[in-house]
Amino acid sequence: MDVLKQITDLREELNQHNYNYYVLDQPIISDFDFDQKLKQLEQLEQQHPQYFDENSPTLRVGGVITKNFETVPHIYRMYSLDNSYSKEDLLDWEKRVQKGLGDVEVSYTCELKYDGASISITYENGVLKRALTRGDGFQGDDVTNNIKTIKSVPIRLKGDFPPKFDIRGEIILPFKGFEKMNQDLIEIGEAPYSNPRNTASGSLKLQDSAEVARRPLECLLYAIVGDQLPFATQFEALEKARSWGFKVPPIAKLAMNMESVFEFIDYWDQHRQDLPYETDGVVVKVNSIDHQQELGYTSKSPRWAIAYKFKTEQAETVLKNITYQVGRTGAITPVANLEAVQLAGTTVRRASLHNADQIEKLDIREGDSVYVEKGGEIIPKIVGVNFELRPADSQPTIYIDHCPECQTKLVRKEGEVQHYCPNFYGCPPQIIGRIQHYISRKAMDIEGLGGETVALLVNNRLIENYADLYELQKEAVLPLERMAEKSADNLIKGIEKSKEVPFERVLYALGIRYVGETVAKKLALHYKNIDALSRATLMDLILVDEIGEKIAQSVVDFFENQENKILINRLKDFGVQFELVEKESTAISDRFAGQVFVVSGVFEQFSREDLKQLIEDHGGKIGSSISAKTNYVVAGDKMGPAKLEKANKLKITILSEQDFIDLIQQ
Repeated sequence: MDVLKQITDLREELNQHNYNYYVLDQPIISDFDFDQKLKQLEQLEQQHPQYFDENSPTLRVGGVITKNFETVPHIYRMYSLDNSYSKEDLLDWEKRVQKGLGDVEVSYTCELKYDGASISITYENGVLKRALTRGDGFQGDDVTNNIKTIKSVPIRLKGDFPPKFDIRGEIILPFKGFEKMNQDLIEIGEAPYSNPRNTASGSLKLQDSAEVARRPLECLLYAIVGDQLPFATQFEALEKARSWGFKVPPIAKLAMNMESVFEFIDYWDQHRQDLPYETDGVVVKVNSIDHQQELGYTSKSPRWAIAYKFKTEQAETVLKNITYQVGRTGAITPVANLEAVQLAGTTVRRASLHNADQIEKLDIREGDSVYVEKGGEIIPKIVGVNFELRPADSQPTIYIDHCPECQTKLVRKEGEVQHYCPNFYGCPPQIIGRIQHYISRKAMDIEGLGGETVALLVNNRLIENYADLYELQKEAVLPLERMAEKSADNLIKGIEKSKEVPFERVLYALGIRYVGETVAKKLALHYKNIDALSRATLMDLILVDEIGEKIAQSVVDFFENQENKILINRLKDFGVQFELVEKESTAISDRFAGQVFVVSGVFEQFSREDLKQLIEDHGGKIGSSISAKTNYVVAGDKMGPAKLEKANKLKITILSEQDFIDLIQQ
């Protein structure tokens, strides 16, 4: 037999057996027979290296070492889901959907919400090209080599797949595999992993893909994104994905109304313990893809989907003592230190007590038996006290009045629930916290510098603020604990490279209170540079889109502080980017300058995104919804009747696709 044909046939056969075993859970040969065929293929590939294929089943064992995971933009943004905790929340969401679509019949797809690590995998011509973590939704880490080791992820697809698309899913660790991993660790005297979700997430960033291959990870797929996809509904998309070779849970249900959605929720709330994976709720999606496009997105979430979170598990344990943490802004957070208790698959030893009001409201005291639960938050919280078990000598909790770190008297501003340490520039945790925020991934992303190293640098009096980082010398950091020659080199290089970080991220890195990533981007786009922003008055800032008085006052206070002025001037001298670098313009004309367009429906000659880009290229702005500020609505096929009615009511000009083309060509 021709050697190439023999190799190709074996690869196809082994891929099919992998699919039968890991996706269908229906193996048709024994493990021994599979291993024998795999060895036969390995020998043939070694003897004939000219027939190497990076997607061969023999390479599923991994072995690639990835020192640094490249950050890559998502082609299609990965949004987060809005959460709901009651059926009333779901009914409110249904009303919003109906309002957005008008008088049309709406069906829903119900899927279980698996608790794992989100992944986006790109396929081109049926071959796995790239896998990215969620990251911040706009960009993620390239973990392709690690994902290729997961047997339920197909390397090559079968059937009528489109030429290019992204598929989204969760990387999960089944209970059975997680228990086996922990048992192996216990036997060699190592500490077991805390929970399946964190272990799955951590596995994606292991440097050795061979180690990832040894972990029994699975990938459950739930969404396909791309252009001109061959399906009209979410439910059909799941069936298509399954036919192409993906592991798509068969549990999904098509619901014609909310009653049917509630039945799905009630059933799985009772039976979720029978599942082999962690699940914490149900995801409800508008089934029609056209309807999804019509509803669109908020700045964070799709309007056409919502997650219903199952009621949280509760456990009872003893509160040993209360300690207090100081955050980078000086905020004091009381923490309950508990006797270890199992809760929702994790061992809980600490819980947040939030603030003094919460402690007083629940009358929480050291020595109490308390009820702990995990809600929508990652950190467990105390929700009540078992007063029947309260010790006879129990004393009420007296909230601290001085900082536990620097002994400065705490302050509490009117209208705020938290106490603060006002020693902003002298309190060690605040100093360390601000620098840790500055170097964090979403901020300056300084490679080679982690939170522990920052603490070492501060505690050894090598730095007192983030500007001091740029004066660090290799010789000064080498004596630090665990700091080898190469580590010191990487740290200095990472600090130098941070000077290339764009202004919007630098602004976020400064740690101005209430200025998160989104607000930093808005301020950077509006003011263009740090000098213009520093001169802005309270009223100037409030007039910026989505900037409220609280944020505006915080920005003004930051730039009025003399210490901050000195820091910014030093950072400028070091070459940190304090001016917005405008992206290369794709502008064609300014004929639509000052005009607001809303694009709705399905089009023949353009995709919806292409239409929006064309409007922006001619100076126009895209509105997310129709309002009195809208100048034109570009209406395609299947435009929602509610939008059409609103446009007519406001007497807004409605353009067909051809009308729009004619308008541009005039």
